Amino acid sequence: MIAKQDRQTVALQRYAEANPQLLEEIAALDAREQAQQIQWAFEDEAQAQGLQAWELALQLIADSPEALAEMRLETHREVAEALGLEWEEYCHFNELDPVAP
Repeated sequence: MIAKQDRQTVALQRYAEANPQLLEEIAALDAREQAQQIQWAFEDEAQAQGLQAWELALQLIADSPEALAEMRLETHREVAEALGLEWEEYCHFNELDPVAP
């Protein structure tokens, strides 16, 4: 599994590799501007799919449906903790199953 700190970078790289037309369009830009354009296109893609950018990132890096479910749950638990919410309360607000593996 990809380390948490590397997930976004790997997801953006995979997104860019899967979109050669985008890479062709931004080839003349410097590296910083290319990264910015890839980030914006990635966020637009997530929105078009009705997802948050973090959800699309997890989809791009997950090795299996089980790994995706595990990473999603891990992220939701981190958000609940950061918000100071009990897990059951967080699940209720976000329509999640509080006993999900």
